[in-house]
Amino acid sequence: MSLRLGDFAPDFTAESSQGTINFYEFLGDSWGVLFSHPADYTPVCTTELGAVARLRNEFEKRNVKVLALSVDGLENHKGWIGDINETQNTEVNFPIIADEDRVVSTIYDMIHPNASENFTVRSVFVIGPDKRIKLMITYPASTGRNFDELLRVIDSLQLTAHYSVATPANWKKGEDVIVSPSIKTEDIPAKFPKGHQVIKPYLRTTPQPDL
Repeated sequence: MSLRLGDFAPDFTAESSQGTINFYEFLGDSWGVLFSHPADYTPVCTTELGAVARLRNEFEKRNVKVLALSVDGLENHKGWIGDINETQNTEVNFPIIADEDRVVSTIYDMIHPNASENFTVRSVFVIGPDKRIKLMITYPASTGRNFDELLRVIDSLQLTAHYSVATPANWKKGEDVIVSPSIKTEDIPAKFPKGHQVIKPYLRTTPQPDL
């Protein structure tokens, strides 16, 4: 059965470039990003892992732990990391799962046979501290991911997990947010004392409440 938003992220134990990892223990109380790449020593993947490594401080600020995966083996991973560090001017500082037996990629449905029978697509899973799946995105092998967009989504997920708000199209941290429809308009001032605007009875905005 395919995974869906709100499902518990399957736990697993696997070998990685930083040793044996149990996924739940690795995450602890943090948020998590699990993302797959089709193969080691490939150009788009090299740029992607470099981009993630350069964003280390941004993920740490958000209490997010990152874990990559491909179906290649540990020796490939270790050699390829050197290439990533060299060509992307960074240092890979997160584990890369060696999923040669395809156990993890199977339980996370990362292999799409009509795209490739052997390699994972570019899957992304964001997992909350409750170990439930909060976001899933899938890219084809030919398109590198936008990790700035992933950070934007994490900002939205973390904000909306603690406040009765939603984020509008193209929202960025610091911009106004939408008051949840479950909140009566007359109750908004008590919950959101920074002020609010009623654009339509169903569309009420307020400044981001945690800033």
